[in-house]
Amino acid sequence: MTSIGGAEMVDWKLAVATATRFVRPGPEVSREEARAVVAELRRHAATSEEHVREFTRMWPGGSGKGEAGKGEGGAGSDTPVLVVDRAGWIKANVAGFRAILGPLLEKMQDRRANVPGGAVFGAVGGKVTGVELGMLLSFLASRVLGQYETFAPPSRDLPGSAAGGGRLLLVAPNIVHVERELDVNPHDFRLWVCLHEETHRTQFTAVPWLRDHVEGEIQAFLAETDVDPATLLERIREAAQSLAGGRPPEEDGADGGGRSIVDLVQTPAQREILGRLTAVMSLLEGHADYVMDGVGPQVVPSVAEIREKFQQRRAKGAGRLDAALRRLLGLDAKLRQYRDGERFVRAVVDEVGMDGFNRVWTSPNTLPTKAEIAKPADWVTRVHGRTEQ
Repeated sequence: MTSIGGAEMVDWKLAVATATRFVRPGPEVSREEARAVVAELRRHAATSEEHVREFTRMWPGGSGKGEAGKGEGGAGSDTPVLVVDRAGWIKANVAGFRAILGPLLEKMQDRRANVPGGAVFGAVGGKVTGVELGMLLSFLASRVLGQYETFAPPSRDLPGSAAGGGRLLLVAPNIVHVERELDVNPHDFRLWVCLHEETHRTQFTAVPWLRDHVEGEIQAFLAETDVDPATLLERIREAAQSLAGGRPPEEDGADGGGRSIVDLVQTPAQREILGRLTAVMSLLEGHADYVMDGVGPQVVPSVAEIREKFQQRRAKGAGRLDAALRRLLGLDAKLRQYRDGERFVRAVVDEVGMDGFNRVWTSPNTLPTKAEIAKPADWVTRVHGRTEQ
C-alpha cells in the first residue's frame, strides 16, 4: 500500500495494539484445560467436516451436487483450522481488513496527496483510524465464536490453503465463555459450534467461484465510496446525529429497529450492491444454521437445549450498551440474516430437495436476490423453471 511520508491511511499495527489492549480478558482456565479445549475443537472440526459434507452433498472443488469431488482432495481440502485466542482473532481480522480495503485506501491516499498538508493529516488520521478500528475489534473479539476468514493472504502466522487463502478460525476462550454462560454440556456445545463454522468452510471450498464473487461485490461497493474528505465527514456527522437520537426511532423504519451507520452513508449504487451482498450473506448464514440443525440431532445429544438457550442469548444481547453498539454497527441486521436465510433454505429444500437447493451454487446468476430470500418460491420458479410439487 502506498503511503505519504511513511504514514498509511490506517495504522494497522496501532489497530492491533489497541484492540489487544482493550479486549476483555477471557474466562479463567488452567493450562491443562486450555490444551484439552484446543485439542477437542480440532477433533470436532475434523468430525464436522465429514458430517457437513455428507449432509449438504458438497465436496471440495465439486459442483455442490451429488458426489462431486468426494475423496479426491480437491481445491480447498487443505484449508487449515486455526484454534485462536482473542488476540489471534484480532490479528487475523486486521490482516483481512488490510487486504480487502487496500484498493479503497490507495484511492483515498492518492486523493490526499494532492491536498496541501496531506502528509501531516495522513500521519495523524492514520493513527486516529487505527485506534478507532482497534476499539471496534476489541468489542467484537470477545463475541465471535468462529469465523471462516476469507481474504487475508497466507502468512507464517496465518496459514491458508495452497489454493490461495482461507482458514477456519475457532475462538477458544469465547466458546468456553458462552458454554459456561449458557450452562450447557461443553463437549456438545463445542461440536455444535464446529458444525456451523465448518458449513462456511464447505461453502467456500466446494464452490470455487464464491470467494471471488463476494470479494468482487465488496470491491464494487467500496469503489462507489465518496472519497472527498469534506463530503464523507459531513455524511458521517449526519449519520452520527441520527444515531444519537436526533430522529425518533419510529422514523427510522417500519420495525423501529433503526439504521446502522453503514446504511446511512451509502450512495444509491451502494444500496443496490449491498442488497446483493445481504442476500448472499443471508444465504450463507441461513444455510449454516440449517445444516447445524439438520446434523445436530444425529451427533449432538443436547442440541435442543443448546439451540433454545443460544437463540435466547442472541435475541436479548448483553445489555443496553451492547444493544446500542449492535445497532450502530449493523449487527442486528446480521441476526436477521440468520433467521431469514434459514427460512429460505428450509423452504427450498422442502420444495425441491437438497440437490435441488444446491443449484444455488451453480453460478452468481443462481444466487437468490434479496426479494427471493423473503419469497423462496420465486427462486424455485426462476431457477427450476416451475414450482415443484
